[in-house]
Amino acid sequence: MRSGKQGKRKRDEPQAKAFVHEHNEGSNDNFRNNRFQSKEYKPNGTTGPRNPGGVHAILKDKAGRLWEQRKTLPIWSHVDTIRQSLREKDVLLLVGETGSGKSTQVPQILVKEPWCTMQRISATRADGAKGFVRVGGCIAITEPRRVAAVSLARRVAEEIGTPLGSSSPASTVGYNVRFDNSTSPCTTIKFLTEGMLLQEILRDPWLKDYSAVIVDEVHERGVNVDMVMGFLRTMVDGRYEGRYGVPLKVVVMSATASMEGLVNFFEDDYRSQASKGDASPIRHKTENESVWSGISDSDSDEARTRSNERVGQRELARNRKIEASRTDGIDSGFHPSSEDPADGTDSSFVPKQDNARDAPRVAICRVEGRQYPVKVSYSPEPVQDFVDASLRTIFRIHYKEPLPGDILVFLTGQATVESLEHLVTEYATGMSPDVPKILVLPLFAALPQAAQQRVFHPAPPKTRKVILATNIAATSVTVSGVRTRIGLDSLLVKPISKSAAIQRKGRAGREAPGHCYRLYTEQDYLELQPQNTPEILRCDLGQAVLTMKARGVVDFVNFPFLDTPPREALEKALMQLFQLKALNESGEISEIGQEMARLPLTVPLARALLAAAEPGLECVSEVIDIISALSVENIFLALNSEAKEEQAQASRRELYKREGDHLTLLATVRAYNAEHTDRKGWSERHFVSHRAMQAVIDVRKQLRSQCRRSDMLARSDEADSLSVPPNLATSILKCFLKGFATNTARLMPDGSYKTVIGNQSVAIHPSSGLYGKKVEAIMYNEFVFTNRSYARGVSAVQMDWVGEALGA
Repeated sequence: MRSGKQGKRKRDEPQAKAFVHEHNEGSNDNFRNNRFQSKEYKPNGTTGPRNPGGVHAILKDKAGRLWEQRKTLPIWSHVDTIRQSLREKDVLLLVGETGSGKSTQVPQILVKEPWCTMQRISATRADGAKGFVRVGGCIAITEPRRVAAVSLARRVAEEIGTPLGSSSPASTVGYNVRFDNSTSPCTTIKFLTEGMLLQEILRDPWLKDYSAVIVDEVHERGVNVDMVMGFLRTMVDGRYEGRYGVPLKVVVMSATASMEGLVNFFEDDYRSQASKGDASPIRHKTENESVWSGISDSDSDEARTRSNERVGQRELARNRKIEASRTDGIDSGFHPSSEDPADGTDSSFVPKQDNARDAPRVAICRVEGRQYPVKVSYSPEPVQDFVDASLRTIFRIHYKEPLPGDILVFLTGQATVESLEHLVTEYATGMSPDVPKILVLPLFAALPQAAQQRVFHPAPPKTRKVILATNIAATSVTVSGVRTRIGLDSLLVKPISKSAAIQRKGRAGREAPGHCYRLYTEQDYLELQPQNTPEILRCDLGQAVLTMKARGVVDFVNFPFLDTPPREALEKALMQLFQLKALNESGEISEIGQEMARLPLTVPLARALLAAAEPGLECVSEVIDIISALSVENIFLALNSEAKEEQAQASRRELYKREGDHLTLLATVRAYNAEHTDRKGWSERHFVSHRAMQAVIDVRKQLRSQCRRSDMLARSDEADSLSVPPNLATSILKCFLKGFATNTARLMPDGSYKTVIGNQSVAIHPSSGLYGKKVEAIMYNEFVFTNRSYARGVSAVQMDWVGEALGA
């Protein structure tokens, strides 16, 4: 194993390369700029040189056909308004009905704007050396869920006529989701989850790769979107100090969010900056990102003022030239030159900034209408068994409604999805041959990406797709062919909001008139709360606080939250991070905390993985395998009969480990990976989900790759041994205790378990291999409450290990 210092130096190298000497220009940047300089505007809205043959011709032909559909979207009547708004202001709030085309069309509208080109800005280092920094050239679009990011990227790539992501080095559309980064050097439109944008903010606090960030579905109000909004607000305060004067455009989109609150959110920042000067809750460490300052030592305030005046004059001339060309109905392809013939200062396109702090700085655009109407039907009386009601409604629609027309059903979770999937499949086998077939497709977050994408494939001939989904499909997802939407009024025993119900209704009627069946009464709908309760007000904030600490936030009280979380929740998160050694005694983020923030894992799992690389433990490969299994759906199949349960217990006996569930997961992953002939057959024999195991192997590959880049894992450490010696098993459990020390319980004299922290009664979940057994102490991954409190994902540990992990 190599030292951690080598890994740190390795990770810091890309930041140092943000500034490049004049003689070291990259071909990728030339491609990006040339794409705009030589673009051909075609009827289908695509750009790039014409390619008369091959794959590109096929893509362009399909894009041309899609262009006719795009022109009918309600968003297209507002194209000029959107463009003009962002030429004059840095923030646009866009409200549009579900199905209006916001998510797919706005990025394509903005990528053609002159301010969206990559800028090369001259900069001078403290030692007098000159170089360039590159800012902008790409648009980021955040989505709350990975299935939305991937499906939207695929659709936009089809509409533009370009290959998707990493499939071609010339692709201009890509996506970045957890454990799957599919982009090319020439990507100019990138869809990504909010969590991945936060990861990019950690690497580059000013998002210098982007000209614009589009925040989609802001009404979802997850923790990540609230944090993204807070960080973005500090970047559009009118100063652009970390972007070398190049503005960042921000577009916030939703179908149901209250725009008044968002307007105040951004406008208040401008007013507070005017009254407080440069006070900020975030400490911007731009000097640590690179050795370059971006401003030469000889620059004085007066010199910078003169330079800004000259830039403003040049920018005015450029605007006149661009507007004149557009007046003639022709885009000249003119974009700011990378050379400055006059004085060597920044020649990038910098929109004129209004110095009047009290002037409105936020534009609003409202898009009315949708392509197709959706009829809504309510249940005449409350539903007692929603799974049974969904089953009856599915087959009533299937027998009554002609094809084409697929069905999308919203359910409360993975368990209900799998239960209804089994019932629909069973009932479908008894249908008459004259009735169209049914293809049942589940859709939930823990599914592998390939399985999620199956719902977007067209149904076979004479077949109706029935998609059983959790709220993963509630926003920014267009499933081709869906005409009918069936929905429930609760998710995880908590009522949804009216805005969520409206979003779910919007999944029907995307490509033709639709019908929404609500399995609750109209009165129940009227009594729903208007908006979702923000997640930041009701969840653990450990991950959020760690991200903010890593980003340099020093004042949580004044951080621009959309809704300020409870003080108790912040204090609890700080104590958790301190216990994990992510923070030092003064509350500053530690080196361990910085490493944890870089990993795409939850706080406890990240700490466990880092512990595995510590001297004396050294079990990174094994911990990665267990984390991979914990990161997907349950790898063991849920069985619905005692006979099958007994058969499964017998077949899995070789996999079960007496230490508990963590070592059992390790044994299962290793045994599956060692099977080279028929993995699917192996999975069936052991009642293991082949689908889940494929996802485990994919996550495992990504984590191993990341650990190798960080010098936490050497190739020689990756041997997959099927045997785990006792000392190695102890090391593995101690690693997980580093992250889950507060998730422990001790055995009481009466045979029950009580948590070490809080002294609450807890029982081992029936799904655990330790169910019914008595051990000195247990460690668990999850605390689940149904009819009683359960610990799930359980392993046996010793109390002295727990005391050691807690620092006792």
